[in-house]
Amino acid sequence: MILKTLANMGSLHGFGIGRRIEQVAQGSLELNQGTIYPALLRLEQKGWIRSDWGMSENNRRARFYSITKAGKKQLVDEEAKWQQSVAILARLLGAAQ
Repeated sequence: MILKTLANMGSLHGFGIGRRIEQVAQGSLELNQGTIYPALLRLEQKGWIRSDWGMSENNRRARFYSITKAGKKQLVDEEAKWQQSVAILARLLGAAQ
């Protein structure tokens, strides 16, 4: 979700990433700092995102994250895996009827 958000929205700070994911989920998902920031750290350690310091819209210093070339490749791979999982579930649910 983080990679997709950064691919679609460009550079965002952690709070903005979380709020955008919640917005897209239309209230079905609620993220907190204990969820989003460890995920950002793992993604950065894997080289899929990078961060730079900047100023937020309310003039506070914040880390802004952006997707890397490796992150874009990983996003393509992950989307393919999700599509495969959705297709399998659809077949299983359809067979159960």
